[in-house]
Amino acid sequence: MATMHGVVLPGDRRLDMREFPVPDPGHGQVLLRMKASSLCGSDLRAIYRPHDQGTGPEAYRGVIAGHEPCGIIEQTGPGVRRFKVGDRVIVYHIAGCGLCRECRSGWMINCTATSARAAYGWQRAGGHAEFLLADEYTLVALPDELTYLDGSMVACGVGTAYAACCRAGVSGRDRVLITGLGPVGLGAALLCQAMGAKVVGVEYVPERRELAQKLGIMDVVGPSNGVDMKTVLDEKTQGLGFEVAIDCSGNADARYLCLDAAREWGRVVFVGEGGTVSFAPSPLLLHKQLTLYGSWVCSVPQMEELVEHLVRWGLHPDVMVTDRFTLDQAKEAYELFDTGKTGKVAIVWE
Repeated sequence: MATMHGVVLPGDRRLDMREFPVPDPGHGQVLLRMKASSLCGSDLRAIYRPHDQGTGPEAYRGVIAGHEPCGIIEQTGPGVRRFKVGDRVIVYHIAGCGLCRECRSGWMINCTATSARAAYGWQRAGGHAEFLLADEYTLVALPDELTYLDGSMVACGVGTAYAACCRAGVSGRDRVLITGLGPVGLGAALLCQAMGAKVVGVEYVPERRELAQKLGIMDVVGPSNGVDMKTVLDEKTQGLGFEVAIDCSGNADARYLCLDAAREWGRVVFVGEGGTVSFAPSPLLLHKQLTLYGSWVCSVPQMEELVEHLVRWGLHPDVMVTDRFTLDQAKEAYELFDTGKTGKVAIVWE
């Protein structure tokens, strides 16, 4: 039996490289040869760092890690109808029951059949291995104009950012505040600019501010000699506030800042995972007539829509990748990404 190496994350910042059999595709399944598998902040927060590795949708079951997979179809099983050997594909990283209302509308992230829902890299084998077994209905075609790393970005991080932009209805009429310029925040900033909006980013890590500006997000602010951040932002909107504010950090102060800096009748999106926030609803939300959205990943139709837009805009999310590693270097990849000072970090096969 053919075997492959795969990455398992036991917790407490440990990483194991183990040997697994190369799976055979069953009915409606394909075997992918992996080309790119990027690391996600959720991998760090919920799997790599903690000893207790979660419950429910974020329960890690000791499988091959990596939920941002992109590759080429090596083999198809019986019943595969759309895709064929040699097709380049992105994997939507959650497989649902396929029958509930959420699955049938493409929102498998919200599948209500908890016994059937399984996320790649969480409850079923993910992309940190030479091969990945995927259900055909979780695949999105990767256009020739996009790289495998582009596709890997779309599989979760940039797809998540796109969903947040869609929830807020971002357009060229908007000034958009983005708090937290990690990979999701960078993706949101690039997408908002492509949609025509004027973007202001807030980031306290110098390396990430530098990367954002290098990628063309020129209006990025950080700590300013004790000057209140709200005062700094007010100067950028003539005191009117931002039509849209998107928090990608999960930080309580950043979430509060989004509500505080939003213009009356503005739209605020919380997309950064974890953390808490406390605020007085009347002055900050109700009296300003704000709309507050929670946004979690994207749908399959949104992912298909996103890759079409990326081609049209000539936008390559792979510009966010600052560090590339081979599978054998996965330990170093996670250790570097854990510093919080990088852009996107990815495992690649080419």
